[in-house]
Amino acid sequence: MNSNILKKIKALPPLDDTIMKIQSICTNKNSSLSELVKVVEGDPMLTANILKSSNSPLYGFSREIKNVSHAISLFGMATIRGFALASAIKKNMKIELSPYNLTSAKFLEISVAQSALMFNWYTKVDRAMLDILVPASFMMEVGKIVIANELIEQKLDAKFIEALKETKTPVQISALEKEMLCFSNEEITAKIFEQWNLEAELIEAIRYSSSPSDADEHIQPYANALLIIKNCINIFGQFEDDMLLSSLDMLALNKLDKEPFMNAVEKVKQ
Repeated sequence: MNSNILKKIKALPPLDDTIMKIQSICTNKNSSLSELVKVVEGDPMLTANILKSSNSPLYGFSREIKNVSHAISLFGMATIRGFALASAIKKNMKIELSPYNLTSAKFLEISVAQSALMFNWYTKVDRAMLDILVPASFMMEVGKIVIANELIEQKLDAKFIEALKETKTPVQISALEKEMLCFSNEEITAKIFEQWNLEAELIEAIRYSSSPSDADEHIQPYANALLIIKNCINIFGQFEDDMLLSSLDMLALNKLDKEPFMNAVEKVKQ
């Protein structure tokens, strides 16, 4: 096991008060949207990010969103929670992803697109699962930040970049990460969220998102959905023909309807 990585995860600061309040509200079934609006409005940067994203064509809302209350009513609590956790990552971690040939802006673009695709897809499949799936899809690549920093510190980044050229899928990337540093992105992301005391279902869905069949039965539908999402939006591109064909095969394997997924793909692609 890579003890340096474990030490870095344990050294992460706790979530700040705003994120903790949002986390508490979003996981409490008795909370109201007005409570969430009040907390979000107290964080100008988070407010700006939510309004910017809500007016992005990725989500395809029909008119301009001008205030937090309207944005939250459209997104729902799960998506706002994803934005809040993303804000925590930006505050608490140095984002340097050159071993993956990614800029921080490109990394964020991938995360937002993955979350938008999940939101548009599972809104039409099972809205109850969005509480886990939306924040998980937003945050499931976070472990790559830790891996990239460790590769650079150990002067393994050039070797990793060269080996990355031989990979074609997220599952293959996970195997490469584990080969070089003993941990995959999914395992590290799960450990970060354990450190932050997030709920077990979200953690386990991410942990097994490259190997859903290894998860407990009740986690498998979440892990399968995450794998389908990252199979067609990842560091290699978005919605390439081979990626989409592979995702459609996964849909068929898991007996999921093709139509709502493809509708979501078209919405995000536009």
